[in-house]
Amino acid sequence: MGSVKDLIILEKPEREKHGIGRFVFTDRYSVFDWGEMPDHILDKGKSICISTAYFFEEIEKKGIKTHYIGLVDENGNLKKLNELDKPTDTIQFKMLRVLKPEIKGNFYDYSIFKKERFNFLIPLEIIYRNYLSENSSIFKRLKEGSITPKDIGLKEYPVAGQKLEKPIIDISTKLETTDRYINWKEAKEIANLTDDEIEEIKLKTLKINEIITIEAEKIGLINEDGKIEFGFDEKRNLILVDAVGTLDECRFTYNGIPVSKEIARIYYRKTEWFENLEQAKKKDKIEWKKYVNLTPPKLPEKLCVLISNIYRSYANEITQRKFFCVPSLKEVLREIKSFI
Repeated sequence: MGSVKDLIILEKPEREKHGIGRFVFTDRYSVFDWGEMPDHILDKGKSICISTAYFFEEIEKKGIKTHYIGLVDENGNLKKLNELDKPTDTIQFKMLRVLKPEIKGNFYDYSIFKKERFNFLIPLEIIYRNYLSENSSIFKRLKEGSITPKDIGLKEYPVAGQKLEKPIIDISTKLETTDRYINWKEAKEIANLTDDEIEEIKLKTLKINEIITIEAEKIGLINEDGKIEFGFDEKRNLILVDAVGTLDECRFTYNGIPVSKEIARIYYRKTEWFENLEQAKKKDKIEWKKYVNLTPPKLPEKLCVLISNIYRSYANEITQRKFFCVPSLKEVLREIKSFI
């Protein structure tokens, strides 16, 4: 079980053979690596499921391999999106092994990835950036001095809201307590990747970014940035895994208004709990949660309803299907302005 989705294992993956699994997308949500937050967002799970199925099917049409098999309806039958009569919260997929690095003191030992070759999740999160929003981690890292503009392919120091001439492909760890941004040299080392595999990851990330951008533009959204994950199958072919193109994986905007769980982040950044959390992460990058002595407050009820409507409206509009009886995305966003 994860913080926002549950896992059902139908067939366990083996060293040289994928398994079969099901993701059940729930109404839970998470921000700032905290895990489950106190509120549930009505129909979020079904909305995410419908959205990611749409993008998996679109991406596969463009020749990119994924772990997606199909949607599971209320009777347990496998279906493609156009065969679905009502929304579901479950997808079926080819399941890879999750090989976790070993914690040794204050560092993670990734040596297992030098021993294993097939059927596993690559322990990296790939982030594409088309814009640099005000709350992008890029600005925090530039301020800290952990990166320079040159490191991310920029000639000058960027400004908030800047549209990039070409996308930046960023990279972080995936299986650590807190995601940690790294460079491609370290990524190559910890995941035991070849130069060709790194180049393939970059090219496929750019292609997936392009697909999401085009689809988002059709409904008036800007695809500012997003994250994707890859794995290796039983022949060490690169495949797209997890979820893609959803409001949890992407940061979309409409006339400057966030259309993602960034809305919840904006609310929580103004709380004492967030200040407590940030201080805790400075004390201990691995065991920071034990230093957080406050619990996150619940969202205002009205904001919770509006966020639910955003998820449902997005699923309706990106699929061009009326799965949920909610106002249009533009109408919902007009209401949400007062909260952000």
